[in-house]
Amino acid sequence: MTPLEERIGYRFLRATLYETALTHSSHYNENRNTSSGCNERLEFLGDSVLGFLAAEYLYDKYEDKTEGELTRMRASLVCETSLAAVARVLGLSDALRLGKGEEMSGGRHRASLLADAVEAVLAAIYLDGGMEPARRFTRQFILDAGRVEKSDYKTRLQEVLQRDPPRQYTYHLVAQSGPDHAKVFTVEVRISDITAGRGSGGSKKEAEQAAAKSALEVLGETD
Repeated sequence: MTPLEERIGYRFLRATLYETALTHSSHYNENRNTSSGCNERLEFLGDSVLGFLAAEYLYDKYEDKTEGELTRMRASLVCETSLAAVARVLGLSDALRLGKGEEMSGGRHRASLLADAVEAVLAAIYLDGGMEPARRFTRQFILDAGRVEKSDYKTRLQEVLQRDPPRQYTYHLVAQSGPDHAKVFTVEVRISDITAGRGSGGSKKEAEQAAAKSALEVLGETD
């Protein structure tokens, strides 16, 4: 087993699937004669498999949640930020095959690329071993609903501000800095046009989550 297979607890029977799941299009375009393909099609399939497994998990676990609540929870579980965090925990970036240009531009640490790779690996597991190993992988490494309930600060802030009387709020991008491959975004959340929180992150979504967390602290709504 490769180090990554050991970490995820699954040994691939079809090595080509494993290799393809870890091959970015930039590497494939530079090595068409020797590469079996890139992971874009697997990413497409993995996105759907993950969406189903996340819905199944949340439906079974939270009988008291409404459709809207379940939808928001699923979105948090499968969003780019969450999947990129999974990739980092698994050390997935070390196993990726990137083209020279993508490597030099910092692609190995780009959240969108890491998230796509997680979906591609999930699809490869599904095609190689079926739904059960795909479900085990997903539940072990992705579907940590307790984490989502605590870390989805935007949803929590929305719920707080929708209490009677409801208050209007908006997110505003106020600054961005750094090179393209390592941007830092800063966002403010304003409640009734008054700045209530401010946060930064490697993507606008991360910055919005940080700003929402800051606002919750100001409102005294943290755990």
